[in-house]
Amino acid sequence: MAEKTTETDTQTAKTALMSRRSMMKGVAIVGLAAAALPTMAENAATQASGSVPPIKDPRAKFPNDQPTQAQAWPGLQRDMTPRPDCGETSYRGTGRLAGRRALVTGGDSGIGRAVSIAYAREGADVAINYLPQEEDDAAEVIGLIHREGRKAIAIPGDLRAEAFCRSLVARTERELGGLDILVNNAGYGWFLPDILEHPSEKFDQTIKTNLYAPFWLSKAAIAVMKPGSVIVFTSSVTAFSPSDAFLGYSATKAAIVAFTSALAKQVAKRGIRVNGVAPGPFWTPMQVYFGAPDDNVSSLNASTPLGRIGQPVELAPLYVILAEDASSYVTGSTWSADGGRL
Repeated sequence: MAEKTTETDTQTAKTALMSRRSMMKGVAIVGLAAAALPTMAENAATQASGSVPPIKDPRAKFPNDQPTQAQAWPGLQRDMTPRPDCGETSYRGTGRLAGRRALVTGGDSGIGRAVSIAYAREGADVAINYLPQEEDDAAEVIGLIHREGRKAIAIPGDLRAEAFCRSLVARTERELGGLDILVNNAGYGWFLPDILEHPSEKFDQTIKTNLYAPFWLSKAAIAVMKPGSVIVFTSSVTAFSPSDAFLGYSATKAAIVAFTSALAKQVAKRGIRVNGVAPGPFWTPMQVYFGAPDDNVSSLNASTPLGRIGQPVELAPLYVILAEDASSYVTGSTWSADGGRL
């Protein structure tokens, strides 16, 4: 005969179950913390050396007084004042992407540059794509990747051509020996507050750069990627809070959010993860080429609760987290970094 279960036994079992659940939640939290921060040993060594950096007020960490300036499209980071901070001297890697092979579009400047630097310092070999006009910025990034002892490939070309997108993936896979991470980052937008004055060619360029290119690149990449590989898209805060002056840009960035979710479901059976990042206003060459009024950057600084636009280096950790194996259960999501704007 089975023993009769008493009320005390039932309560004991419930307590044990709750304890196990709490423990598992704690394990998950510890895992996320480990993914986002250096190891405890490294922290201890830093503290022992007396070089622990002070906690910084996020409102004052970077400037919010960029002077008025304009460049012709596509713009060069080299000629911006002040130059965007992409982590050239500040990003520290801990080997979280050791041995990975990555392709980053728009890798010469801004967000793509910050991602390329971070990936190299986390141990990845990196191929970057950019327009031929951006060669000077790209050369700097290639030099930074090489200084980390990683392989770097510079592949200029226009993503609006399907044949080039296919060749870009093929060359990356061939020269790096494989492709584990694709970052669909390159984008285009133009300030046009009146649809009656919106040229069809600019709308076409926006659609082809922001939607067709990621479609072509993802299609080519998935064909050669192995289980465990990752695709990361760059969307925008305008996907959730569209700007009336960025009609085509906002539409494509919203489409990227849906594309990210749908593609993630489709390729989960292949063991490939797909996620996105939705930045708010950031100090990149787009801010100086896209035809906005002279006070646009000042307005953007004032529009965020933190009182400033972001610097590309502040986005790099998100792209690292989404690409590393520690985030193996994260797919189909879009992460926002907008200074509290939404």
